[in-house]
Amino acid sequence: MSLNEEETIFNTRLIEEVLEAYPAKAKKRRQKHLTVAKAPDTEADPGALSECSVKSNIKSIPGVMTIRGCAYAGSKGVVWGPVKDMVHISHGPVGCGHYSWSQRRNFYNGTTGVDSFVTMQFTSDYQEKDIVFGGDKKLKKILTEIDELFPLNHGTTIQSECPVGLIGDDIESVAREQKKISGKTIVPVRCEGFRGVSQSLGHHIACDVIRDWVLDQDGNQVPFEPSPYDVNILGDYNIGGDAWSSRILLEEMGLRVIGSWSGDATLAEIERAPKAKMNLIHCYRSLNYISRYMEEKHGIPWMEYNLFGPSQIAASLRKIAENFDDKIKEGAERVIAKYQPLADAVIAKYRPRLEGKKVLLYVGGLRSRHVVNAYTDLGMEIVATGYEFAHNDDYQRTGHYVKEGTLIYDDASTYELEKFIEAIRPDLVGSGIKEKYAVQKAGIPFRQMHSWDYSGPYHGYDGFAIFARDMDLAINSPVWGMFKAPWKTAA
Repeated sequence: MSLNEEETIFNTRLIEEVLEAYPAKAKKRRQKHLTVAKAPDTEADPGALSECSVKSNIKSIPGVMTIRGCAYAGSKGVVWGPVKDMVHISHGPVGCGHYSWSQRRNFYNGTTGVDSFVTMQFTSDYQEKDIVFGGDKKLKKILTEIDELFPLNHGTTIQSECPVGLIGDDIESVAREQKKISGKTIVPVRCEGFRGVSQSLGHHIACDVIRDWVLDQDGNQVPFEPSPYDVNILGDYNIGGDAWSSRILLEEMGLRVIGSWSGDATLAEIERAPKAKMNLIHCYRSLNYISRYMEEKHGIPWMEYNLFGPSQIAASLRKIAENFDDKIKEGAERVIAKYQPLADAVIAKYRPRLEGKKVLLYVGGLRSRHVVNAYTDLGMEIVATGYEFAHNDDYQRTGHYVKEGTLIYDDASTYELEKFIEAIRPDLVGSGIKEKYAVQKAGIPFRQMHSWDYSGPYHGYDGFAIFARDMDLAINSPVWGMFKAPWKTAA
């Protein structure tokens, strides 16, 4: 029996054991979200990929603790929040805005409070009287005050919270009226948290308002001269400087990055996006909607790319270059050759310390598949992976990366995740802040894969060196020998 067959049997039994804790109805529903990656049928299709399809993008079961975010989180926290020269109002009670205040480190150039506002928090602070009488008048006053206090802002988004949708405030009317007065872009975003299944719908809603309220609008365009090598970086939120490290490589190979959003982005970069020759999308789940729109409306092709780890960096740069002329193709090879010695040195240093280590991943959007090769470049093995709010096409793409026998889970509950970790005993868990401390208390090294545990960048060649160092620090820290994990403690 091969190692992959053993893993398949083990993980199949593990899923069955975990499901036994649920009532019959909940068990029937949850078992569709848990599976084991199957080997591809290479005889029928030599290019076939691993199959890891599960039920996804379905509402969580009440009472089964989910780790998902809401539509407001998807719009405000992911797509719109990092746009630096706009003010983003959390329109509703103060709690949502306060909770989402600077949760991620979306790095940006600029002066906070003058021409950049990412790390500031603006809220309409809904009170009981606003629920009774409506908050439109209050919103108008806030928009006026923002322009008085921060005259260099280039626009405002209204990120609506649950009460706004429940009582039916007309934020669109307020936005149109204020735009006539100020002449600035005002974007109403119907991202009330109760909408949809998860924060994924918030991404979609945010893309829809970019389409309807920002792109192709009269009077907002900053003068811009296009070139044959213009590209947009989409879905890179510059966590720890990732967009900057990606931009360096693309520009070194001869491309011109005319927009990088929403990480370190300006409103002008979004407005001129339809003038690019190609859209390069990193987080597919969040901005594929607007990429498809620009392809249909403006004929701009788009492709997904991956700059985690040297093997995927080289493959992505070559794939991007195939869409341009020989100048860019030669540039890609030049960049790969320039940085390969750095990658080789990182691997030579850290692979002996990380070889064979098992990794369990559970992250939000792209990282559950994109980061796989960064680990395998270091000799590490992905034994389990899944997403909080993925769709079926995300799991299909995951088949590009995982091997037969890998445990796959969608919208895993806290209970499920703990049982998987307890049974598999990985050497490292990569997930979000909500899981971090429980995993560490179980004696297992952990890396926070939503904000890089305040390290980074992880994209690009320089980022790979930081990534390898951080994984080594997590796994090989002497702290793990200083206490006993719960299962090692005597009863």
